[in-house]
Amino acid sequence: MAYYILRSFKTNLSAPAIFEAFSRRKGVFFLDSSLRCRERGRFSFIGSDPFLIFQTKGKDPIPRLRQLMNRYSFRAPSSSPPFLTGAVGYLSYDLGFAFEKSLRAGVKENPGIPESFFAFYNTAVIIDHWKRLLYVCASGFPESSLRPAKLLAENNFRRTLRLIEGVNNQKIKHPRALPPWGLKTSMDKQEYLRAVQTAKEYIRRGDIYQVNLSQEFRARTKATAVDIYRRLRSLSPSCFSAYFDAGDHQLLSSSPERFLLVEGKRVSTRPMKGTRPRAGKAGRDLCLKNDLLKSAKDKAELMMIVDLERNDLGKVCDYHSLRVKRLRQLEAYRTVYQTTADIEGRLYKNKDRLDALRSCFPGGSITGCPKIRSMEIIEKLEKHRRSIYTGALGYLSYSGNMDFNILIRTILKKKERVYFCSGGGIVADSSARREFQEMLVKAGAMLKAIGARKAPL
Repeated sequence: MAYYILRSFKTNLSAPAIFEAFSRRKGVFFLDSSLRCRERGRFSFIGSDPFLIFQTKGKDPIPRLRQLMNRYSFRAPSSSPPFLTGAVGYLSYDLGFAFEKSLRAGVKENPGIPESFFAFYNTAVIIDHWKRLLYVCASGFPESSLRPAKLLAENNFRRTLRLIEGVNNQKIKHPRALPPWGLKTSMDKQEYLRAVQTAKEYIRRGDIYQVNLSQEFRARTKATAVDIYRRLRSLSPSCFSAYFDAGDHQLLSSSPERFLLVEGKRVSTRPMKGTRPRAGKAGRDLCLKNDLLKSAKDKAELMMIVDLERNDLGKVCDYHSLRVKRLRQLEAYRTVYQTTADIEGRLYKNKDRLDALRSCFPGGSITGCPKIRSMEIIEKLEKHRRSIYTGALGYLSYSGNMDFNILIRTILKKKERVYFCSGGGIVADSSARREFQEMLVKAGAMLKAIGARKAPL
């Protein structure tokens, strides 16, 4: 029987301070709205010590995930936060080869991690940044009988309160950044420029309209995953930042892009296309902002992806419910300007959040248009295995909601190795040199987070 406890408290504690109390626990997650944004940055979620781990490689995880989410579910008040407890995890970009049987993955060096990984939690801390409320939720899962479920929930609730009572808001001291060694990329500058030109040739021939091309960076470091994440969130705050401990590897993300949000039957996605660097000076920033907004190339790039995402959602949504809520809006981040669109629809009665996840994965904004042909070209042009890059990380709440980001601006740490990628969308009138510079701009915060002074290019 489903049983859970949910209590709220007024708080002045910061989310990073609470995360610090959990950071050394097994399987910790921190879904971190490090950038305060009225619509998307309201909540942060923290938890640890999962009771179940589910992971796959080379096969579709959706059928088993659906079974598990049906087993672990409860009804929550409509006024409660969107995530109480549930499954937190990721889908790697390479899972797309399991979803699309026509695609063939070549042999490439890879970090050797699962293609999907989900941890199931029975306790979570929720911070409401608008109302300055802290919620603690403890469920009785995996127990199926009321009495043991109630005892488990009560014990976990008390344990979590004790952890929070020991938290103070003193500023966390960040250790000196440890410089990495062995920093290298999957392509040098000339190879990257040639890959952009080859992508443009595919476009000229009519194979595709657009393709996302990326570059991998890898290095070794003695820095801890938590320390690297602290620096990353400071350098590049975002509404969809995240720290996720998957045992022998960790994901450290400052992603600004939402992939899919499902609340009840309402589903929405928020593709992001078009980038300009921030200059740090008001006059120059204004010029860069206007240049992005007036760019026909960047506008066309976003419009193509809006059409693609509408098509993906149309497979699981009532077609008449689909609408573009916002067609093109500019958003300012610490290091870049970006343009985004908001698309939403309503799921068919016989479709659920996992149907939406499978239909839209991987996100069109980080593959290209049309999606399948773009993925085939990516496989030819990129020398690295993408792994988590341009996959998705987020939650499946036991109460029915779902929210995933797209894993860009994300570092994978496995033991003393770190991996991350950076890239951009290529269209017919892309400049290879400008695309190269944009790729470096996007990599900037991650390079600084691992202690690198500059890219090895």
